[in-house]
This record gives sequence, structure tokens and C-alpha cells, in this order.
Amino acid sequence: MDTLLTTDPGEAAALVRRGGLVAFPTETVYGLGADAGDPKAVRRIFESKGRPADNPLIVHVSDRGQIDPLVRGVSEYAAQLMDAFFPGPLTLVFTRSKQVPDEVTAGLDTVAVRMPDHPVARRFLQAAGRPVAAP
Repeated sequence: MDTLLTTDPGEAAALVRRGGLVAFPTETVYGLGADAGDPKAVRRIFESKGRPADNPLIVHVSDRGQIDPLVRGVSEYAAQLMDAFFPGPLTLVFTRSKQVPDEVTAGLDTVAVRMPDHPVARRFLQAAGRPVAAP
């Protein structure tokens, strides 16, 4: 496995778009992330961390527009929570759409979604231009 050390969110985003893994900070922890739509890359998170496959990941997004394709619907209450707390250290759980690979959700019918407020995470996720799965 190649290792790239960078502080450039564009380089990290390009690596994710190529199926690579990227460590990035959030408000609470560092996450090891991959393109949430790439099952092979997501499996590498589990392999790299020795994480049990039945332990779902969180999908990190840069904006609300990235949430709709991931979920079957956003309730009014969930929308109010997002208005109040996104971006921030809040994870919401929704019924997932078919676009979310089983590898992300551990085969569950739900998906956890978060919009971090950490400045590095925000720049990285915006540059990636796609949802990123991470623990």
C-alpha cells in the first residue's frame, strides 16, 4: 500500500476518488475514510483497522445535497436537527437508499450520516465532491 502524507485537501480528495483511504480529523476523532460509493475501498477500511464487518460506518458529507441520494427520505424532525446542528458533531440515522453499498451499512437497512464541522474535514469533503465513509 502506498502512503501519501499531505496537508492538501485536494490531494487527499484525489486519492479517495481513486479508491484510496485517507485519515482525516473530525471534531471528535480521526477517521479512516474511503469513497462511500466504492465497496472495494470501503472493505479496505475494515481490513486496515481489523474492524468487524458487522460494525457499520458513518457516511460523512460536505453539504445537504449529498444526503438525499443516500436516504429514502428526510423527516421534518431530521431536517430541523440538520438545520440546527449541521455542520457539527451530530450523526443522524436514516433508512438507506439502494445507492449505499452493504459494506457501508453492514447490511442494515439504515445509514448513519454526519456533516463534520472540523475545518480540515470540511475542506477535504468539499474537495472530494462525494460522500466519504469512515468509522
